[in-house]
Amino acid sequence: MRKQFVWAAAALFGVVGASAPAAAQQLEIMTSLPSLGFPFFVHMQDELSAEAAMLGDITIVATDGQNSTPKQAADVEAAIVQGVDGIVISPKDAVAMAPALQEAVDAGIPVVTIDRRVEGVPGILGHVGADNVKGGEAQGAFIKALFPDGARVMNLQGQPGSSPAIDRNAGVHNVLDGDDRYVFIFEDTAQFAREEAVRVTEAALAGLNEPPDVIVAANDDMALGALTVLEEKALDIPVIGFDALPEALKSIRDGKLTATVEQFPGGQSSGALKTLVEFLRNGVKPAQQVTLLTPIIITKDNIEDAERLGEVQ
Repeated sequence: MRKQFVWAAAALFGVVGASAPAAAQQLEIMTSLPSLGFPFFVHMQDELSAEAAMLGDITIVATDGQNSTPKQAADVEAAIVQGVDGIVISPKDAVAMAPALQEAVDAGIPVVTIDRRVEGVPGILGHVGADNVKGGEAQGAFIKALFPDGARVMNLQGQPGSSPAIDRNAGVHNVLDGDDRYVFIFEDTAQFAREEAVRVTEAALAGLNEPPDVIVAANDDMALGALTVLEEKALDIPVIGFDALPEALKSIRDGKLTATVEQFPGGQSSGALKTLVEFLRNGVKPAQQVTLLTPIIITKDNIEDAERLGEVQ
């Protein structure tokens, strides 16, 4: 299934100043993801490792941020001391990770951010991710399609400070704000975590006079947590997630979760590593510093468009 989305990198990643191909150079590249406790990031790490194997002569130094900015920053600092050739990183916090990544850039180590961006580090080689604002806007547009006459919306937001959480929330509001038929009756972070989403959803439903018409969540783990609560309470409320995890796709196929957003993590992983390796081996910078893939809504009607459908049992 992974090969289906290699086009995302091939189509979107042009180069400038190209020179004749050089012989393959052995490289050591650090990869850093916010937490390998999240299935989405496990998949992204697997895709990074698979792309490294395809490119050849690359040793991946995979690190787990363990959902901790200090841990992720310490990993970057250790990689600088180790003298890695480059870094591909999804920063847990867009601002708090800036000092560590600036230190890497100052040490002459090229850095490509993936999925999540970092603020205030002008020397970053490139960023490859999904357009999370457009992903949030897709969620908002889907809510309007489901409820053309208006809806009471419950919004489960992601980790404060993370760029996907900020952008996805902004996208939903871009579409629904300004139309008084759509009212956000509850908004709070559930930290991108399923257990936290269960707790937050239970508390929200207990405090509301009546249930919402729809629940929108900034990732699938939170959407699936909310769905668990609704099933326990025998409430039939549409739930919209984000990430198109295999478990979410199975739930959509089985008529439980209403929709999710596909952001093509395989395309992101392939593109980020190719960008870094092209620079390290050939001195070629990306034609554009920021490359964003456009997410799409996945429902039962177009589930075949999901990158990870082949992993659904």
